[in-house]
Amino acid sequence: MLDAHGALVYTMVIVTGAESSLPPDEVAIIGDIVGHLPVFRGFDRKKLAGHLNDCAELLSRDDGLDATLDAIKSALPPHLHETAYAIAVDLVAVDGAATQEELQLLDLLRGRLGIDRLIAAAIERAAKARFQQV
Repeated sequence: MLDAHGALVYTMVIVTGAESSLPPDEVAIIGDIVGHLPVFRGFDRKKLAGHLNDCAELLSRDDGLDATLDAIKSALPPHLHETAYAIAVDLVAVDGAATQEELQLLDLLRGRLGIDRLIAAAIERAAKARFQQV
């Protein structure tokens, strides 16, 4: 059964656009997030590869994205919904430009997790400020 840490990892996988496998640079970014954010304190990093593989397998199903979003919502306690969205937004913002697909995915995630549009806008604006370049 998926736990909250796993749901956050699944969130990162869907945002990176993985369907069957993750490129090494995206795995590295996910590893950095897991290693630095307080929400991952107590997470056994040995479970990361398993979560990545399980999510990729779930995404490969015909209803993969919906099933993954349902799994994320079911496993996350409500107080972590905004955290999951913020992590997703950070991953989209890290390269400086969001694709239409990434924006659609963020909208799906926001809707599924029931995040208010104003809160989502504040999270998105904060990410834009964090990832600005000189």
